[in-house]
Amino acid sequence: MQLTNNSLLQTQSFINGQWCDANNGDTFKVYNPADGNLLAEVADAGQEEVTHAINAADTAWSGWRELAAKERATILRRWFELILTAREDLATIMTTEQGKPLTEARNEVLYGASFIEWFAEEAKRLYGDIIPAHGRDKRLLVVKQPIGVAAAITPWNFPLAMITRKVAPALAAGCPVVIKPSELTPLSALALAKLAQQAGFPDGVFNVITSTKADVVGKTICEDSRVRKLSFTGSTAVGKLLAQQCSANVKKVSLELGGNAPFIVFDDADLDAAVTGAVISKFRNAGQTCVCTNRILVQDSVFEAFSEKFRIAVDALVVGNGFDEHTDIGPLIEERALQKVEKLIADALSNGAALLTGGYRSQSLSHGFQPTILTGVNNSMAIAQEEIFGPVATLMPFTTESEAIAIANDTSSGLAAYFYARDISRIWRVAEALEYGMVGINEGIISTEVAPFGGIKESGIGREGSKYGIDDYIELKYLCMGLSG
Repeated sequence: MQLTNNSLLQTQSFINGQWCDANNGDTFKVYNPADGNLLAEVADAGQEEVTHAINAADTAWSGWRELAAKERATILRRWFELILTAREDLATIMTTEQGKPLTEARNEVLYGASFIEWFAEEAKRLYGDIIPAHGRDKRLLVVKQPIGVAAAITPWNFPLAMITRKVAPALAAGCPVVIKPSELTPLSALALAKLAQQAGFPDGVFNVITSTKADVVGKTICEDSRVRKLSFTGSTAVGKLLAQQCSANVKKVSLELGGNAPFIVFDDADLDAAVTGAVISKFRNAGQTCVCTNRILVQDSVFEAFSEKFRIAVDALVVGNGFDEHTDIGPLIEERALQKVEKLIADALSNGAALLTGGYRSQSLSHGFQPTILTGVNNSMAIAQEEIFGPVATLMPFTTESEAIAIANDTSSGLAAYFYARDISRIWRVAEALEYGMVGINEGIISTEVAPFGGIKESGIGREGSKYGIDDYIELKYLCMGLSG
């Protein structure tokens, strides 16, 4: 891995301002998914190290929260600027350990940094309220205070942005953080920690625990009452378990869980625009995003025309190493991901679906899978109910608007949905009827730091980004002041 700044490649946990091996000396291996080569051996922390990080964060809390908001904002801004300066190195680390095309990795660095910039400004805008009193001898106020130590457990698919989206509002509010990144992509998190150290966060304010012992780390965080807030992005099953464990001490929880996004194409849609939106929504990051299109619903009068345009666009996508400038789709993260995709395709085919294109592993790339389109899919199939997390699109026809809405909402997930239409009345009807936290209308990419990201139903609790994203890291305190004389 060729970096301009080799100090960004770290292999130890970062606790209380120090780089730390596991107490027992354990390490785990990190591999490049594109070729299977060993990248690094990283400290494999356990319960003792997690407790040490929580101790450090708890100790640092009083000093961090007492800083003026502008002082915290200054450090956050410095971190943001260091990330921009290190953009190419951070993208290189990300593509190497996660596999996404280098262009996507560069964009993720900018996207991740945008949350730091945004919340550095929001730190200075945590306004309270003065409430008109119910009596002439009283004054009523509401102030906002940091909730306390905040923990973040983050996934491998966006190894930089999922960290900054969680910890930037926490740090801005005055909360020290303990971060547990995925063991598949710890190097991006450690590079962020190195830059945070350079930015000047006080010892104990920013901590990163690297570990393969996800159950031990999660349980320790959940059961320690000094951790006042947990933010988790990952599978619905794990999110439910963590929420259950946090309930013992009524810990505040934010969960960003699985999705099953519908992408609806109505007969009045701009089909070329819909194809472009479907391709980027479905195949970005090899389909490994929680807001990826999972089910493409097309009105039957335009089904054939859309399917052919979509097939041509998908067949033009290039699978390859993320460092190849011609690559559109990189590898899946690991062998298990490939096996899941193959299992879902086989189940769909055995139940009446048909391959329009693709359906096989790449012959030239480790963990690569050819972009695939299935037709003849219905909503009862596993591939329509489970999150695919791979470069596989399913096409489903529908006849009426109400039928499309019913199919789209027939899922326990409610994260993101998309639809393409031109009729303004239809746009309002469908947007309001879809049971999702986020809806893209004639748009396949919806994520931005200025808007709230999150879902409903079993897709999660809470919102990240925007002016609402800092709310989960503050407590409201009501002050009632009696006046005498």
